[in-house]
Amino acid sequence: MASNTPVPTPDPPAPAAKKKRRRLIPALMAFTVLVAAAGAGYYFWFLRAAPAQAKQAEPSEPSGIVPLEPFVVNLADAAGSHFLRVQLSLVVSGEERATELEENAVERAHLRSAILEVLAQQQADRLVTPEGKAELKATIAKQAAHTIHGLTVTDVLLGEFVVQF
Repeated sequence: MASNTPVPTPDPPAPAAKKKRRRLIPALMAFTVLVAAAGAGYYFWFLRAAPAQAKQAEPSEPSGIVPLEPFVVNLADAAGSHFLRVQLSLVVSGEERATELEENAVERAHLRSAILEVLAQQQADRLVTPEGKAELKATIAKQAAHTIHGLTVTDVLLGEFVVQF
């Protein structure tokens, strides 16, 4: 005998909805990381590059070169037998200032004296490294600007550089 009572149908299983949520969370996290990386890339490639390009586009003030006679100096090594022969030129801002410095014997004498003091404090093993040369150039530029007030030294050019061991 068959009864006409309705048989309750089971509810759909709940774990299927949880599985969709478990897939959705990592996907949202990956999407968020991707959007953040794209934003950072845009900032570094386009927004930070614009000020650097603007600086390069600005015309710079004309500079002048002040050549100096070669220097020969004993180095401050413990052995005391090492010397340096260097010929350098100073790149200064303003061609007029470079011409004034070339013609003014008193300023040139002060400048040579200051540079000789810097050179005499150096050690041979430090000067033969690229870092040592870069440090020496920066020190000479700083000392020259300090010695001659109003002088802006933008670079130091080395024409001859011999260290005797």
